[in-house]
Order: sequence, then structure tokens, then C-alpha cells
Amino acid sequence: MTRSDLIKRLCEANPHLYARDVERIVATVFDGISAALARGDRVELRGFGAFSVRPRAARTGRNPRTGDEVQVPDKAVPYFKTGKELRERLNVGS
Repeated sequence: MTRSDLIKRLCEANPHLYARDVERIVATVFDGISAALARGDRVELRGFGAFSVRPRAARTGRNPRTGDEVQVPDKAVPYFKTGKELRERLNVGS
């Protein structure tokens, strides 16, 4: 599902809201999550999951085209861990 698909579905589920307002709400939520992760904070949405930032150490990689070794610097990467309720909804009947 893309961002525009999400906005479209939310508009269909909430016909009393203007599309531009739904768009602004979605953008505000995503911006808030992004800003929190950029600060190194953890964002937990109960029942859905938690977003956090994990460090990734520097390593030696390979250029897939040439096969040359390339130094990849250390960096922070986003990480998502599903919540218990979401896992249960995904595994109903399994």
C-alpha cells in the first residue's frame, strides 16, 4: 500500500473529512515518526508495533558491477518490531 492508497482508504472510511485534511493528518503522523527517529527516540504504537533506530557497523562491501571492494561507513538504520496484537491478526488460522 502506498501513501496515496492509505489516504484514499482513509477518505473512503471517513467521508465527513476533506481529502486535504486526511492528507495533512497522514503527513503529520509520518513527519512526527520520522522526526522522533532522527532524534534517536523510539516510537511505540500499542497493538501495532514499535519503530526504533539501530546502529549498523562499518564494513567492507563489494560493488556488484565491478566486484571491487568498497568501504561502507557505519550508519543508523530504522527498525520495526511488530506488536503482539498485529502478529496475532496476521497469524489467525495458522
